[in-house]
Amino acid sequence: MPEMVFLIADDNRAVRKMAQTILTASQNTFIECTNGNEAVEKYARYRPYRVIMDIETGFPDGIAASRKITRSFPDAKILILTRYNDPHLKKAAVEAGAKAFLLKEEMTRLTGFFEKKFKT
Repeated sequence: MPEMVFLIADDNRAVRKMAQTILTASQNTFIECTNGNEAVEKYARYRPYRVIMDIETGFPDGIAASRKITRSFPDAKILILTRYNDPHLKKAAVEAGAKAFLLKEEMTRLTGFFEKKFKT
C-alpha cells in the first residue's frame, strides 16, 4: 500500500493522536497542526492525501482555513471533524470546500469514512 499523508489540524493533542491511532497503517505519515494558519501553510508545503480539520483550530478557524486551502487547491480533500452537530456549521463547512463532516464522537469511523466519502 502506498504512503498516505494526512494533515490533522486540531488544537487538542489528544484528538490528533486518536485520529493517528485510528488511521495508522505501516505506510502512513501524519502532519500535525494546532491552528488554521499552520494548516494552510503545511497543506501548501506537503499537499497531503487528506485533511482532518477541527472547526475550533484557533486563528483562523477550521472553516476559514478550509476555504483558504480550497481556493488555492480545489482538489483538496478536507474532512471537518467537530464536536458540534450543527446544520449551519455543516453548511458553512461545505461552502468552504470541505468534502465531509464527521462528529468527534464518531471518530472511530474515520478509516471507512474516508474511503466512502472521498473517491480518489
